[in-house]
Amino acid sequence: MAPRRLGRTGLSVSPIALGTTKLGRNTDVKYPRPFDLPSDEQVQALLDACLAAGINLIDTAPAYGSSEARLGKFLAGRRDRFVLCTKCGESYENGRSTWDFSGAAIERSLDLSLRRLGTDRVDILLLHSNGQDLQILTETDALAALQRAKQAGKARAVGISAKTAAGVVEACRSLDIVMAPFSQSDSALEPALAKAHEAGLGILAIKGLASGALAPEAAIEFVLRQPFIDALVLGTITPQHLRQAVAVAEKL
Repeated sequence: MAPRRLGRTGLSVSPIALGTTKLGRNTDVKYPRPFDLPSDEQVQALLDACLAAGINLIDTAPAYGSSEARLGKFLAGRRDRFVLCTKCGESYENGRSTWDFSGAAIERSLDLSLRRLGTDRVDILLLHSNGQDLQILTETDALAALQRAKQAGKARAVGISAKTAAGVVEACRSLDIVMAPFSQSDSALEPALAKAHEAGLGILAIKGLASGALAPEAAIEFVLRQPFIDALVLGTITPQHLRQAVAVAEKL
């Protein structure tokens, strides 16, 4: 796969990225079938498959259960081979999610993430929106906390995992990256995402397969052919699925 430039961040990312929800959480998730969490050996095989296939972008979050801690075990000695993305604002404990976008909570969350991941910085730090994108960006001190993380060298680029067009538009004012749902069955954010990309933001698509409801090859091709999409984040614990996705990306 030819890497793509991620907006104005200076980062280059593989068009297929690994989403790691399934590494650490299998409750209250929107997948069509239940699944067991992978073993340590399976996690190792998955990361090895990423490197072998040319996938360098890994997406995680505190809300993904033990995902960060499990990744941390395997990043030692090869941290610099990956573009590492995590999030802040949402936590998942005792079977429920809670959100806190105060500056203090964001700083605390990032420090805990760095500790779990075994690194001193992430390449991308995103606000993990609860759907109230605009309020998060305009009525909290979350943005100031993200900028402090950049200034301290704890995050190279900052952004939001958004759910609304208004949030994507607002992100253009001060952020580097937008992550958002985009697929054949849900392209509602296309105009906002295209404008954000034109403004210099990196765009990461999620839910490109509609949690398994769409035919993989056509769905991946549809997303990656959009000129405003830099990468598609796919959540899987199966190396074969990764290789199949990469094969689609390499044909484009």
